[in-house]
Amino acid sequence: MSGLPLLSLMTFLPLVGVLLILTLRGDEAAVARNSKYAALYTSLFTMALGIYMIWHFNPGVADYQFTEKVEWFPSLGITYHMGVDGISVFFVLLSVVLTPFCILSAWHSVETRMREFMISFLILEMFMIGTFCALNTILFYVFFEGVLIPMFIIIGVWGGARRVYSAYKFFLYTLLGSVLMLLAILWLSMNVGTDIPSIVEHAQIPVNIQKWLWLAFFASFAVKMPMWPVHTWLPDAHVEAPTAGSVILAGVLLKMGGYGFLRFSMPMFPEASLYFAPLVFGLSIVAIVYTSLVALVQEDMKKLIAYSSVAHMGFVTLGVFTFNVQGIDGAIFQMLSHGLISAALFLCVGVVYDRLHTREIGRYGGLVNNMPLYATLFMIFMLGSVGLPGTSGFVGEFLALLGAYKVNTVVAALAASGLVLGATYMLLLYRRVIFGESKNADAAAMPDLDLRELALLMPLALGVLWLGVFPNHVMDRIAPSVEKLVTDYNSHFKAETEKQ
Repeated sequence: MSGLPLLSLMTFLPLVGVLLILTLRGDEAAVARNSKYAALYTSLFTMALGIYMIWHFNPGVADYQFTEKVEWFPSLGITYHMGVDGISVFFVLLSVVLTPFCILSAWHSVETRMREFMISFLILEMFMIGTFCALNTILFYVFFEGVLIPMFIIIGVWGGARRVYSAYKFFLYTLLGSVLMLLAILWLSMNVGTDIPSIVEHAQIPVNIQKWLWLAFFASFAVKMPMWPVHTWLPDAHVEAPTAGSVILAGVLLKMGGYGFLRFSMPMFPEASLYFAPLVFGLSIVAIVYTSLVALVQEDMKKLIAYSSVAHMGFVTLGVFTFNVQGIDGAIFQMLSHGLISAALFLCVGVVYDRLHTREIGRYGGLVNNMPLYATLFMIFMLGSVGLPGTSGFVGEFLALLGAYKVNTVVAALAASGLVLGATYMLLLYRRVIFGESKNADAAAMPDLDLRELALLMPLALGVLWLGVFPNHVMDRIAPSVEKLVTDYNSHFKAETEKQ
């Protein structure tokens, strides 16, 4: 298998599932059933390739691995260049692992157009994997923007009552920022090239141009994260999206912004990144504190978790722009941890929504009596979100705050207040839903988790605990690439000082 283009196989294998689903014939029920199985098996094969990738990933190497490079448009200098390093490899793994969970979560909850739903998800998986593997700016842009189309369809067709409004808001917000990024990529293409490693290694971009390019990329990545104040599309999108859409949106799509900062903003525009770091710190603190306060007053479970995602992404941007190893390690680990925890929390909401068809917190209560298994797993994810030691949430937040503390103690102290607020709204949510008196007879009569739901939530719970107790399994693989990123960043300023 070593001679095969592993990353291309993993990226485009979902299209095989799409073609298979398109060939299905028969009555509507048979097509829907076979579409589910075709999508599930395709996503499982893709996940197997992802596991093979991480198993054969060399943890001691900082450079890109499994690289593939083919001339695409030679006249324009555009190549099909793929590869992964310690920064991107786990985001690829997160994409291929969460997709089967999304497909399984939609097994009974999606009632119409099952064929089209599964096709949309497989195309979305292809774009997600490609985004984290692409090492050419044009190729990256194609995959990065391609994600919009299937996600727009998933929200707009299978969402809730205000699905069309939410889908258009999601699409327009993200597209507007990405137009500016496209202009920046075109400038890079005409002046320094399209190959990402070559631009990072050799390009000498003037500082005044760097600032404009940084802002253009920031416009796109900030919306994708999402950072305050361009976060308002996220709660609407989460509330209206089907459970599977919310899982993949929170689990993977939000990470593309943070990944973009690490792949483009910091290594390509170091002076601009340093110049705008105070702005990012300010926005991160507002995101952590303000959205946590907004989460406190939410009555909709999905909206509360959506606002908590904005707060958690604040720790990511804080960690990235500390420009030290601890902060960036924390940012990457926080993104991976949040990918598991937020996905699991949205699945937990989906479980009770399928039974009672409401997300209103006040309609629940006392679920510990009739759903003890659900209450136990929900508790693990809630404590992971809070950042309890022993869960994956603790490691990322601790390292991000440690990195921030080394740069600015006031920033670290203000960000740490978000931990207290985060604990407050998550514990309140858990108390109101799981404990107390049952609010109505329907909630008290809900059955506990079935085998399918247990198969969805148990692996995620084990993942949250495993990463919390043994974070070195991730840290050892990301460390060389992060150290190289920080060393290159620092050496750039050292070289500039010597020139002067």
